[in-house]
Amino acid sequence: MALCPPWALGIVADAQSPASTAAAIEELTELMVEAPEPRYVSPTRRDQIGRIWAPVMINGHGPFRLVLDTGASHSAVTELVALALGIPTDRSAPVILRGVTGFATVPTIRVDTLTVGDLAVDSPILPIVPDALGGAQGILGSEGLAGKRIFIDFRHDKIAITYSRNEKSSRDFVDIPFHAVHDTLVVVSARIGDVSTQAIIDTGGQTTIANLALRNALARRSQQGRGKPDQIIGATKDVQEGEVLPMPAIEFGTIQIRDGGVTFADMYIFKQWKLLNQPAILIGMDALGLLDTLVIDYRRHELQMRMSRTGAG
Repeated sequence: MALCPPWALGIVADAQSPASTAAAIEELTELMVEAPEPRYVSPTRRDQIGRIWAPVMINGHGPFRLVLDTGASHSAVTELVALALGIPTDRSAPVILRGVTGFATVPTIRVDTLTVGDLAVDSPILPIVPDALGGAQGILGSEGLAGKRIFIDFRHDKIAITYSRNEKSSRDFVDIPFHAVHDTLVVVSARIGDVSTQAIIDTGGQTTIANLALRNALARRSQQGRGKPDQIIGATKDVQEGEVLPMPAIEFGTIQIRDGGVTFADMYIFKQWKLLNQPAILIGMDALGLLDTLVIDYRRHELQMRMSRTGAG
């Protein structure tokens, strides 16, 4: 998800009454306390795609449960959060919200602080997203993560965002260097079959999506049949058509992550990132959630991965 200056005025909401604000806070509290899934980290299982939630404080209130999205350049919240904070959505300019499948002009709110662990962003502008997947109240993007370390433990339902102290991983981890694209995207070199691929780590994506350049490269090396039609719905509610096909394991160094089916399509976001003409893949939580532990160290420019007993080999 990326933000751009507004090119058209969007529809914005009026200020809310104290009664509606109190109701919103109560509803959010129920979501935080009563939700049946894990509080912070949900691993990928056969019947459920994993998710990473971060407990975020906004203007000292919360914690609000935001989806950690390493593919997003900025954080965003739902309208319910703006309501709970008592901030009208007509006091700051709308922005263009760019997602995987398209773009939309959305209202925004300006807050004083957004904090989680050692991450603190002062005076951020937060777009109002139509929907946050997985029952969360918004998206935690990558602004402010320079020099930080994200520790995600799927087995013990734990996430921690701290200053990186240049820690090396323990022996049971595999270390994979990454480089940043557009200052925010975590991109690693991967192999799929015998095809070299640019792999973007997308913790905000439910499913893994590959471009048509990767599909064509794989097809040149082995015969592929027809896949199943698929639809991808992004944060902007735009829909793009794709095709689900089996794919060889995704290889990062000595780690292999096997995904039963990947959606191939030239998504809007691949065009924005200028990744239409080379094999590229967005690795979502259907694959990442098969790991036992994932560390993203922005100071070391390094992924540290520990394999689970199933799913990764």
